[in-house]
Amino acid sequence: MRTHYPRTPHLPWSPGASADDLRVTGLSGLRGREVVVTEKLDGENTTLYADGLHARSLDSAHHPSRTWVKALQARIGPAIPEGWRVCGENMYARHSIAYDALESWFYGFSVWDGDGRCLDWDRTVAFLHGLGIPAPRVLWRGVFDERALRALPVDPGRQEGYVVRVTDGFGAEEFGERVAKWVRAGHVRTDTHWMHAAVVENGLGPSAALWAVRSGAAVDAAALEEAVGLPGEGDRPAAARFDPAERSGDDRLAGVLAALLHRGRRGRLAARLAGVVGMPLARRVADLVGLHPALHRPYPDADRRSGLVRLSYAADLGLLHAVARATAATDEAREQVEWSALHAEGIRAMDEDALREAFAELPADAAVRCRAEAREAYAAGRISGVDEVVAATWRWRSGAFPQLIQMVGPAGSGKSTFAQGLPGVDAYVSLDDLREARGARADQRANKEVLREGLGLLDRTLAAGGTAVWDATSLNKQQRSIVHATARRHDALITHAVVLVDEDELVRRNAHREHPVPPAVLTEQLRRFGPPYPGDAHRTWYIGASGTVEEEV
Repeated sequence: MRTHYPRTPHLPWSPGASADDLRVTGLSGLRGREVVVTEKLDGENTTLYADGLHARSLDSAHHPSRTWVKALQARIGPAIPEGWRVCGENMYARHSIAYDALESWFYGFSVWDGDGRCLDWDRTVAFLHGLGIPAPRVLWRGVFDERALRALPVDPGRQEGYVVRVTDGFGAEEFGERVAKWVRAGHVRTDTHWMHAAVVENGLGPSAALWAVRSGAAVDAAALEEAVGLPGEGDRPAAARFDPAERSGDDRLAGVLAALLHRGRRGRLAARLAGVVGMPLARRVADLVGLHPALHRPYPDADRRSGLVRLSYAADLGLLHAVARATAATDEAREQVEWSALHAEGIRAMDEDALREAFAELPADAAVRCRAEAREAYAAGRISGVDEVVAATWRWRSGAFPQLIQMVGPAGSGKSTFAQGLPGVDAYVSLDDLREARGARADQRANKEVLREGLGLLDRTLAAGGTAVWDATSLNKQQRSIVHATARRHDALITHAVVLVDEDELVRRNAHREHPVPPAVLTEQLRRFGPPYPGDAHRTWYIGASGTVEEEV
């Protein structure tokens, strides 16, 4: 059934309301509730269904500005449940405001289920992103505060206004109380209605290539390279060979980027992409790049199940095999991928929601430890499912174990700043500090003695049941394993704190450090940097250039 989008009432202080516009009669439907404020875009209200679309009018006729969004609906329609509708703004044609850097020519702002309820905001964004549709920019979020909303800066030359909605879901009959808008004065500033004038396209920005891939459009490898700041560095034929297997959203984008950039260094890719697509997706792409070559090589069939289960903790097995297929250079490599994929079909992943529920009542660190130990027991074949995890992890449920937080990252990435801000630390082990205590922090001649001293301090702290931070570059698995051996001897919870900062920013920071490392040393560190994978520790924090944890795995 087709349903037109309701008219959105104006807030009392909206200057763009005309005599025949609706106005909010009271703010009781917003007060005391968490709301999200998004930019109001100057486009055409459009609703997408599984089997079609319409503009605000249910019988909207054809117009050239609707051709692109019809193609979008044809791609994503099969992923929209029957009876659901996706409402948004068709931004293809310029109306009163000229846009020059849009993420897409369609932005979604609400999703309605088969019962006629608007999804809550977080589910809305997740659903839209799964289809490959961006949401308008969030300007403010919090408990409704009229003074804060009145003070929002709006550029009337570049923004039509903003929309306020409650973050909770609501029924259609509540729309007039849960949603309101602020529109600039005189927001229609053309003499001729846009539908009766020549269609002028709004401009797309670099990130539009990313959203196009998410929505299932043909891959433009050159545009993707530009979008992520790596022009000319991709394997375009491999990206063209990638078979998404009906994937969309971030899944499809992660696979395409991994196939395109599979020759790159993981550490560099993760840090570069984090600033473009966000840390979680950047980490996924980098891990696909790092892991997929293993599928090109022979592997003992006796160990294959446990190996694939462990791989599944770090990467989506379907995407991993798709990337491996696209990048296989020989018939033998392709044969190995298909043999692995055949085994992977029989892998039944643990239900992560059920796993979290099993330990929901435990303190956070104990729950993390129990989930990690349960995953390892499942991979090793010691348990067969979630119903056995409580019995298999009883020894860690109390949380009475020491902890190691191991910093990982090149010089100047911000490891020490982050580490020194951690609460509840009993010992802070910095190899630079230990060298400085011997005379000079840059003197590498006594590295064996410094390492032995640091490991001794770590050993004593963990033996006493304390929490220790290990602050060193820990660039590769071998360096990390030396520290892990001490932690495992004391049955410690191991957390990797991986700092990922783009190389250009690292070079800039290094030049302004109190103790800069020689440029050649930094270059060599970046060449050797191999970040850990999820599962290499009980928990992994991924820290970006902001110095904050942007993803926890």
